[in-house]
Amino acid sequence: MTLTVLQVAYPLAPVGPDAVGGAEQVLSHIDRAMVSAGHRSLVVACEGSAVAGTLVQVPAEAGPIDEAVRRRAWAAHRAAISEARRRHPVDVVHLHGIDFPAYLPDEGPTLVTVHLPPDWYPAEAWRPRPDLVLHGVSSSQVAACPPGLALGPVIGNGVPVDALAAHCHARRDFALVLGRICPEKGIHLALDAARRADSPLLIGGRVYPYADHERYFADEVAPRLDRRRRFLGPLGFPRKRRLLAAARCLLVPSLCAETSSLVAMEALAAGTPVIAWASGALPDIVDHGRTGFIVESVAEMAEAIEAAGDLSAEHCRTVARQRFSLQRMTATYLDTYAALAAGRLKAAS
Repeated sequence: MTLTVLQVAYPLAPVGPDAVGGAEQVLSHIDRAMVSAGHRSLVVACEGSAVAGTLVQVPAEAGPIDEAVRRRAWAAHRAAISEARRRHPVDVVHLHGIDFPAYLPDEGPTLVTVHLPPDWYPAEAWRPRPDLVLHGVSSSQVAACPPGLALGPVIGNGVPVDALAAHCHARRDFALVLGRICPEKGIHLALDAARRADSPLLIGGRVYPYADHERYFADEVAPRLDRRRRFLGPLGFPRKRRLLAAARCLLVPSLCAETSSLVAMEALAAGTPVIAWASGALPDIVDHGRTGFIVESVAEMAEAIEAAGDLSAEHCRTVARQRFSLQRMTATYLDTYAALAAGRLKAAS
């Protein structure tokens, strides 16, 4: 059965192999898998996106992101979704954005991946509909759902393990942080831990033009930077892969209940231990004392940076191959699309 799936990205972040956000990376992986399997992949995403299928492009927004910008982006998304469904025989619509209720189609088989903590979503996200299926990405995320909120079967995230494991690089004595630069990611705590451990730290990521993100970078991150602790800005996949392969460890000092962590999975695939807070799904990803350390303070993170060199890179890679396969994730999504299109998958009740 050949499927046509319309994937809908968050309106304000480009999609592609070099995307910073986890939702955008997952969408990109599914898009490529769809095309490789002979299906039609349509992707509604902003200008600057790179897709394997057909890009249904909407304008990119410049400047600070405020309510007016969001409403303009939502209107553009609604129009693009409507036009794509008019022009193509879409079997399933798959939405990834936290703001999906603002452009959710009124009818038709629809899948929503709840990438973020459930309590971050607006109340209207949970209004039931027979042909609308919402699913989580980890068991810890589903367990944290409010009473009465039902999500469909978990589809765990995956990463390109083979591509990451194949890139060998001599280990160097620096810690690494990758991701969006925003308050909930706790980048300032990684900087404090690296300074306490007297360790170099490299930070790769993007500061999106939200007022609180820019203020956080200016007030909490920039003052902590120095010659040995540097901000690199956004990284493409090849450079990210080289840094992951060379790093002593990856730090994930997230202050929110992470529903998953693609970057932690990528690090393990590259043979690099992960040091993280016990936030959300992170203790399920990191095997304390074997593939990294779960810590509770800046002092413990500093001690773990020093201890990370004693952990086995090959064991990290083995665990990643066993648990975080990209092929498993994309195959599950394709099976879910087929079941939803055929009416075999209904909203949880």
